[in-house]
Amino acid sequence: MVRYAGRRLLQMIPVFFGATVLIYAMVFALPGDPVAALGGERALSPAVQDQIRADYNLDKPFIVQYLLYLKGVFTLDLGTTLRGSRPIIDVLAGAYPVTIKLAFMALTFEAVAGIAVGFIAGVRKGRWFDATALVMSLVVIAVPTFVIGFLLQFFIGVRLGWLPVTAGNSPGFRELLMPAVVLGAVSFAYVLRLTRTEVAENLSADYVRTARAKGLSGFRVMVVHVLRNSLVPVITFLGADLGALMGGAIVTEGIFNINGVGGTLYKAILQGEGPTVVSFTTVLILVFVVSNLVVDLLYAALDPRIRYA
Repeated sequence: MVRYAGRRLLQMIPVFFGATVLIYAMVFALPGDPVAALGGERALSPAVQDQIRADYNLDKPFIVQYLLYLKGVFTLDLGTTLRGSRPIIDVLAGAYPVTIKLAFMALTFEAVAGIAVGFIAGVRKGRWFDATALVMSLVVIAVPTFVIGFLLQFFIGVRLGWLPVTAGNSPGFRELLMPAVVLGAVSFAYVLRLTRTEVAENLSADYVRTARAKGLSGFRVMVVHVLRNSLVPVITFLGADLGALMGGAIVTEGIFNINGVGGTLYKAILQGEGPTVVSFTTVLILVFVVSNLVVDLLYAALDPRIRYA
């Protein structure tokens, strides 16, 4: 297992460097000058522009810029924002805790609810519960996220008054509950359908019939054999989805007025804040790489054959 973990860790290194160099090139090396765009309608003087480029190493060759940027990443010195000269590490520290809390709440919702409903639907394949679950999941997938958000805001927040309509600057569990459901709604539907399919297939597998023939209890057969083997692809999906939730929170955070990663990143893109965009994206890449590593380790723990593949 240690050798497998080390091999997977080494494979993550080129993924990180490849993704970061691509993001950095897209922000700073492609046509368009983020410094010239800072002034908006009132263009900055050439001297000021040159000074900004020198401060942010934008006057150096691309490879030197990228290496200096990596040095800043590994020393936690991400520089300052182009507007306001605020340390980017402070912007990250203010935005990420909210989005991490929101993403984990959404992940918990889609994992617990999706696996539970999918498991019951798989066991009751062809019955009314299975049909209802499939139709419900299809509706959730088909309806855009912002529509789900506005509908929940209207019925649960405005008409019933059960939960706050917006989250505010320092949201707690109650303020983030409805945004988390909205953020995890589509993934919940996929987890439900994936679990339901795997459970239905495993119920007719030979090893399940063998387990029953050996006289194992129904609970042990369903939980230890059927559910455990059905969770392998589901966990893979959930691990990959954590990174997507972090980056895909832009719409949800906009609907519920949450000052997290999505909202900050969206504003940075609109304002041409290249250093902020690159720094936020780098952290998202790290989250995605680490979450996939954890998934690979869980995957190997659930199915030992994978360690030797």
